[in-house]
Amino acid sequence: VVNLLGISITVLFTLLLVFIIVPAIFGVSFGIRKVYMKTLLKIFQWATLRIERGAKEKNHPLYKPYVNGIIAKEPTSLEEEIKEIRRSGSGKALDTPEFELSDIFYFCRKGIETIMDDEVTKRFSAEELESWNLLSRTNYNFQYISLRLTVLWGLGVLIRYCFLLPLRIALAFTGISLLVTGTTVVGYLPNGRCKEFLSKHVHLMCYRICVRALTAIITYHDRENRPRNGGICVANHTSPIDVIILASDGYYAMVGQIHGGLMGVIQRAMVKACPHVWFERSEVKDRHLVAKRLTEHVQDKSKLPILIFPEGTCINNTSVMMFKKGSFEIGATVYPVAIKYDPQFGDAFWNSSKYGMITYLLRMMTSWAIVCSVWYLPPMTRQTDEDAVQFANRVKSAIARQGGLVDLLWDGGLKREKVKDTFKEEQQKLYSKMIVGN
Repeated sequence: VVNLLGISITVLFTLLLVFIIVPAIFGVSFGIRKVYMKTLLKIFQWATLRIERGAKEKNHPLYKPYVNGIIAKEPTSLEEEIKEIRRSGSGKALDTPEFELSDIFYFCRKGIETIMDDEVTKRFSAEELESWNLLSRTNYNFQYISLRLTVLWGLGVLIRYCFLLPLRIALAFTGISLLVTGTTVVGYLPNGRCKEFLSKHVHLMCYRICVRALTAIITYHDRENRPRNGGICVANHTSPIDVIILASDGYYAMVGQIHGGLMGVIQRAMVKACPHVWFERSEVKDRHLVAKRLTEHVQDKSKLPILIFPEGTCINNTSVMMFKKGSFEIGATVYPVAIKYDPQFGDAFWNSSKYGMITYLLRMMTSWAIVCSVWYLPPMTRQTDEDAVQFANRVKSAIARQGGLVDLLWDGGLKREKVKDTFKEEQQKLYSKMIVGN
């Protein structure tokens, strides 16, 4: 038994070395993951057809998610809607600007509609699927349909937990260990081209191994627009693995808060080989200090582009929310990047208010795969007639348009905070302006 176990482990590590680690070092792929993805798509297609047939036989309504929200209506202004309420109630238009008791109904209806179909809260829950991807059985229509479908689901559980999970954990451990060891060794070399070359390839190699630990299948578009030194790369934010997704195709300086534990060990090792920008907890709250450090970094054209996620929190990959203006005040060239995940194979969104990091990583490593597309957009610079907020909104709109995401003005901080008083005051001012004029 011991001999068989030893042979099995030897064979496993040999396969890992030949088919995953060595290709990751040279940045090549044998196409195994794409064959795996196509096979999964065929299985999902068969399962969907079987579910539809089973639901039809049992007279069950098929589940269809609300793509555009529960309440669908044409966008109208406050004044137009109140006019309509007054016409239907009293038969007169808004000829004389004055308060009417019926105006209250507009605000009551608007409040109830917002509670029923809150476009902010639903951006922090998993993206809905129209068909079952054999990962969960939570929806009523995805329960027992047939023996073959149930056997297929059980086989999928065994494959994901007994084969893929151990393999992915081994790869993740290998990638992180090599990152810490490699960057520490490179950190002792004198500054120069040799150190920069080795640091770049150590980072790329380790991130590519970590990407394979998630069975990530990534399609990069318009690579000629990849960020260059002295610039800032900004992207929409869905998951902590966004960093790995981008860093496996480019060389970036990371920005973030200094952590303890394993993350702290990794950060201290990385900064020895590459000029990443790490802040102490007390420094993060100092906007001027952060802006100063970032400005000093981008002014040196020999330093790597900074990777920043201006939303400040993870969104469920259906939309892009407000970009914080800080990184757009610096005056550097901005390189926008749009990331769009395919939820069929696994949900990449990290709901940090619901799952801890360990639970989230376990969910990721027991999914079928992480499939996503990355678009590098042309570089953008701040125009003379626009402020930082306008520039941030222009970049955000470009990312949303390219990634097929909904462009929202709301602050992602509403995930944990109450609505700011300024938003309430804005509605009050609109109504006051309608009643008393300018």
